[in-house]
Amino acid sequence: MKCDYCGADARLTDGREVYPHRPDLFAKAFYVCTPCDARVGCHPGTTNALGRLANAELRGAKQAAHAAFDPLWRSGKFKRKDAYYRLSKALDIPFGDCHIGMFDVETCHRVVAVVPSIAGGEP
Repeated sequence: MKCDYCGADARLTDGREVYPHRPDLFAKAFYVCTPCDARVGCHPGTTNALGRLANAELRGAKQAAHAAFDPLWRSGKFKRKDAYYRLSKALDIPFGDCHIGMFDVETCHRVVAVVPSIAGGEP
């Protein structure tokens, strides 16, 4: 995996290194670009990245996007797939490309902005 920020190869490591204060993540795989402090977790039990490498700015934007969006489906108001479908329509992006793990900072900010319209139940 190449870093989007500096072009260096990201290295595979584990949660013990990335999140030493989180024993629950020790066994999880992560890709890390040390020069950029960019990282991405992997799907459970694999080395397949969950999204794109994220530096501190993007990690913060993704956290804000998840904090705004995830309650839509965690509350039971929508099924997760339906919530992402509505998000794809609100962002005007293909459903298959609609995953917060793949978004850039700007798109994460757009997520936060459109969630109220989705929460209101508009199709």
